[in-house]
Amino acid sequence: MASSAEPGTTGTESTTPTTPERPGRVRWRRAAVMAVPAVAISATLMTLTAQGALGVQFAISGMPFTVTATELKGEGFAQFGGLDSMAEGSPNEGDTGGQVLVVVSAIKKATLTNLCQSVDLGGTNLVITAGGGSEKVTAAGLTTDSTELSGDAAFDDIEIGNDASTLDKAGVQGPIGVFSQQSDTVTIANLRQTNYATTAAVFKLPGLKLKFSDKAC
Repeated sequence: MASSAEPGTTGTESTTPTTPERPGRVRWRRAAVMAVPAVAISATLMTLTAQGALGVQFAISGMPFTVTATELKGEGFAQFGGLDSMAEGSPNEGDTGGQVLVVVSAIKKATLTNLCQSVDLGGTNLVITAGGGSEKVTAAGLTTDSTELSGDAAFDDIEIGNDASTLDKAGVQGPIGVFSQQSDTVTIANLRQTNYATTAAVFKLPGLKLKFSDKAC
């Protein structure tokens, strides 16, 4: 962001041109249908993230993790493009310049069956499971920042092509001018996601188990 001139400055202005900062590179091959040109909106996205307008409110580690569920049911769904940033100097930035182009999925109220989350630590996986019994995993104000998402999806009263700044079904809005979609409800069977971040106002995990395993989700 450019700095404003200090008030009351006098004297001859410098004629030395200012060299603009070079924006970090983005791995464009990971852009999904919801993605928009990240270079043009990166400053806006990072500002909105800092203000809590997007799901992520922290610098991501840059280590992707897998999330699966046999079924996800949600009330109030929205989805739009976003940009996550790693901490400065992160060893995981690779050729991305410390940025990851993601699809932000927001759900006002969610229920998940047989939730599994795993992260590859190099030689072993940290695996978390929950919601495999009669009680399901529940979340409120759930957002996930994903580079990949698959499953068998069904939506009620879906709207496709909204401006992300006008979304009103999930309680989350994106930047103006960004492509998005929303629906009253969403059901996804055999859900599988590659995520870089997850946030929730409330996250209840009955039957929680954490372990190290050779097998990921």
